[in-house]
Formats: sequence, C-alpha cells, structure tokens
Amino acid sequence: MPNQYPPAMEQSLDWARRALLLAPPNPRVGCVLASAQGVVIGMGHTQRTGGPHAEIMALRDAATRGHSVIGATAYVTLEPCSHHGRTGPCCDALIAAGIQKVVASIADPNPRVAGQGFERLRAAGIEVEVGPGAAESRELNIGFFSRMIRQTPWVRMKMAASLDGTSALANGQSQWITSPEARADGHAWRARASAVLTGIGTLLQDNPQLDVRLVETPRQPFRIVVDSRLQTPPDANIFKAGGPVWIYTAAHDAVRQAALLARGATVTCLPDAHGKVDLAAMMKDLAQREINELHIEAGSKLNGSLIRAGLVDEFLVYLAPKLLGPGLGMASFGPLQALSEAIALQFQSTARVGVDLRVVARVNGRDQF
Repeated sequence: MPNQYPPAMEQSLDWARRALLLAPPNPRVGCVLASAQGVVIGMGHTQRTGGPHAEIMALRDAATRGHSVIGATAYVTLEPCSHHGRTGPCCDALIAAGIQKVVASIADPNPRVAGQGFERLRAAGIEVEVGPGAAESRELNIGFFSRMIRQTPWVRMKMAASLDGTSALANGQSQWITSPEARADGHAWRARASAVLTGIGTLLQDNPQLDVRLVETPRQPFRIVVDSRLQTPPDANIFKAGGPVWIYTAAHDAVRQAALLARGATVTCLPDAHGKVDLAAMMKDLAQREINELHIEAGSKLNGSLIRAGLVDEFLVYLAPKLLGPGLGMASFGPLQALSEAIALQFQSTARVGVDLRVVARVNGRDQF
C-alpha cells in the first residue's frame, strides 16, 4: 500500500537513511524544506557527532542554492531539538529562519526534548503537524528510542550456521561456514551499530578484530569484550585497529588491568552474585555511554547467557546451504521443559545473500516501548 504522507516527507526519510552509518549516537534524521509553492529548496541529514543536525544542513543547503526559506515548510523526521547539547537548538534556528510550518514524523524520546521543541515552535506562531512517517522514523532509530525510553541499547545478535543449526564443528572450527557475500553483509550490520560485542571465548578462539573492514564506513563502532576473569591478551587483534576497546569483567586483577589499560582499553568491573559479568548491569552502563544499537558476535555460551537473561531484542541469522551434523549450536540455553517455554519470534525479513539465507527475527513485543 502506498505511503499516505507528502512526497517531501518521503524525501526527508530518504535523507535520514543516508545518516544510517554516520549519525550515532545521535538519531538518524532527515529534513526537506519546501517553498509555499511546494518546491523543494533545501535538504540535509544529521552529520557526525558534534556536527550540524538535519535542519541546519537543510537551511544551509537552501542558502547555498540562493533560496529564501521565509514562509517555507520544514519536513523533518524527528522533532526539532530544543536544548543545548553538542549543538544549539534546531527549533530556534527554524524560528529565526522564518519557517512557517513544521511537519514532523514523531516526537523526540529524549527527555530533554520530548515535546518541548514543538511547544517552542508553536509559541513562535509556527504551525506544527506530527505523524507522517512516524513508523519509518522510529524503526530507523529503534536503538535511539530504546536507549532513551528503556535505558538500554537495542540488542541485535548475529549468528551464522549451517541449515541444521551448527555454528561450529565439535573441534571449534567455524571459519567459514557462510559465504564471502554473507560476511560482507554482516560487516554492513556491524557498521550501523554503535558497538560490537563478543565474549572472551570467541576472542581466545578466533582472535577477531571486530572492526568494519568489508564495507566502507565513515565511523567504526566501539568494540566490547565480556571477560569475567580478565583473560584478554594485551596483544589481541582487537587492539590493532585502534579506537576504543571496552572490557567488562568480574575480576579484580590490578596487574592484568594495568596491562590492558596500557593498550588503551577501558576496563569496567561489574560482577554478579556468581562471579560472572552482570550482563543486565552492563546493558544499562552501555546506554549511559550512548550506545544505541549493540551488535553481538559471540559464541554459543555467551549467546545463551544473553538470551536466558532476556537481553536480546533481535536476531540476525545467516544460514548456509550445507549440513554439518553434530557440533556447537548457535546458542546454549535451556533445556526447556515444554514447547510453551519457547522464545516467540516474529520474522522481520528474509533475503538471499550470496548462496546463503539471511533471516532477521525479532522477539515478540520487544519493540513495544
């Protein structure tokens, strides 16, 4: 069914999608300015952290093109901000520019905004309409909405397996079950995330870098290791790409910690009652560190722990057209005692990627916040 909102809003959503890899931890926002005659005169999207927001980029674009924006309508995919953060309030910029009407997809869930941008615009005599494109804008920013409303990131778990569900042979060999095309696609999902997380088992077995290499990206996600006993080697590949590495542990070992700090790591001790990392507390801490979407690439043990704790929102699964027989599964949890205990999912999408099948499935009700 065709979208029931103005073409300028569809263009604005297209501009928001261009900020997919660039904007985090800010929301992905697009803005299109249309004259009183309905002619598009300016366009823009959110820039890197600390850079201009979508509204400012659209105003600058109109000025560069020599267009006056007095009396124009701004189509924006999120409520214009009303607070001083890394940049100034966008609602004030729209007011000062002489914008006559603002059509926004959805209110900003940030408590520092949360309707105040709309109030300021209306107080200045600007007509405000809210709603067109709301579902699309929210989905594009589901991690930002999750962080602001639930105070946890949106957690997406990536797994790769054979058609019979084997993610690694009994001897631990897992590289590579899926095709080069699937691996590149997985890097594209890494690129959109704020951070990529693995466990110490995967780190010691595969020594991954966890960065984005197989697709172009303007920004590298943070890299995170769940390492209860602080076993991360200071010469691990995760340090070679540069940039922040965060290690969550349950161990108080000053010598090992000092060696990791010397490599630039941030070490956070969050033990639970069993001497493991408190995974729920870690998620809250990651939200405090402005992580919107958390991309998990771990082994069956940590995967199972995260699932068992109810911390996974979405699964990104690549299935290879091959059978491997007994080995390691995608996640170790259970055993369940009844089918009614199953974790119910909704398929979001399926697609062929190379010779493999990509399935995106979401835990029922997890996006209702």
